[in-house]
Amino acid sequence: MSGRKWIDIQERNHQVVLKKFVAGNFAADDAGKYAGHVWQRTIATMPAAHKSKVASQRINSKSAGATLPNGAALRAILAGFLDEDLGAAGDVTSNAMIAAGRVATALVVARTDGVLAGAPLVKALANIVNPSLRVRGFLRDGDRFHKGQQLFRIHGSLRGILLLERTLLNILGRLCGVATLTNAFSSRVKATKAKVRDTRKTTPGLRALEKYAVCCGGGVSHRAGLFDAFLAKDNHVAGLNPHDMAMQIQSAAHTARRKHKLKFVMVEVDNLRQLTALLRFSSDEVDAILLDNMSLPHLRKAVALRDQMAPRVQLEASGGVTLRTVAAIAKTGIDFVSVGAITHSAPQIDLALDMQSKISKGTRR
Repeated sequence: MSGRKWIDIQERNHQVVLKKFVAGNFAADDAGKYAGHVWQRTIATMPAAHKSKVASQRINSKSAGATLPNGAALRAILAGFLDEDLGAAGDVTSNAMIAAGRVATALVVARTDGVLAGAPLVKALANIVNPSLRVRGFLRDGDRFHKGQQLFRIHGSLRGILLLERTLLNILGRLCGVATLTNAFSSRVKATKAKVRDTRKTTPGLRALEKYAVCCGGGVSHRAGLFDAFLAKDNHVAGLNPHDMAMQIQSAAHTARRKHKLKFVMVEVDNLRQLTALLRFSSDEVDAILLDNMSLPHLRKAVALRDQMAPRVQLEASGGVTLRTVAAIAKTGIDFVSVGAITHSAPQIDLALDMQSKISKGTRR
């Protein structure tokens, strides 16, 4: 396809609209690579929760705090995924073996149980590779799936499908892995008021997508980075006694709020003396306090102190949280449990792309 053309794609299942402006030669059909494409519009923010016939099997991510990237950020992420696999030459094997007009149908199938995350990216990637590829999703983000279940159907250029295959399975398997592990943690605290939160311990280049996957799994997104929230950790206050720490936090947080639009102000503490000082001297500036590596008795005492001195301040527990310990931590009365493992240790979900037997020969080479 050459020249310039508007392409409008609607994903009704997810209420996502892709509007892409393609310039130059798009070569998935005749050269096995893509070129000259420029995004003029972006993927709309995905709704936090969807109505569905299978709502009982879907994790409610309403107000979870993370959406898919849009604009230049999403474009750069998706293009980078494909560039890594295609280089300058494209798919040299498929170009040599498969006729340009050959058409096929493929199914993305789960090889194990899991929770879906990243469904809108399947259509987005397919349309970067070849706008004629038709994608049908059978589930929505947040849905649970089972081993052997069909997740997506892709129909169109066989070259385009093969070009897309590994990139699609890699990113989808990664995000489903994050969502699935997050759901395992969230399920263990559902009888409490506590919510599972992510951290900045994410894969470089994938933070926005992994945090979105956390929300698909029933977790809650923390700050996106160093830029959108104030979080003073142990290294920020090293060497300060509790009183001086609280005074410095009070002043620094006030300054940061004047200069920046912050999601919150949080301070990490590792003992009850620091907590008490913050609650006494800084509770008007501090929104939340991170209780790092505290024992269960200390967590319960921290909750009691908070309830007595500054009930509006939220408490978050962190430090080596596992599936075995998370329920007991949540039952202490804290508001959040931050779990780095849901992103840095989530196993990849095994997905496969299976070709249906009938493949159209198309035109001769």
